[in-house]
Amino acid sequence: MKVYWREHRTGQRLILDLDTGQQEEVGGVRQTPRGFDALAKTTGYDPGRAQKGFPTLEDAKAFVEAFHPWDIFAGSTEVEFDETVHPMPEES
Repeated sequence: MKVYWREHRTGQRLILDLDTGQQEEVGGVRQTPRGFDALAKTTGYDPGRAQKGFPTLEDAKAFVEAFHPWDIFAGSTEVEFDETVHPMPEES
């Protein structure tokens, strides 16, 4: 399994690529006029996993990564973190 950031029209999404070929979006950041908003996915209601107004994209991404949101799907399985930001997938 691996985790990587992928470009999105409003920012970037954190993707968990499972060994089965399935992909899960486990977090994201988006740019707004007031800075960057960040969200790390969770299984329940946890408002602490979302925050608005980060000054930089890197700060927002670090916030999301700190929660290890991929653990929801991966459990104790080792996950490789790919530092490369992948391009947006082609729409068909």
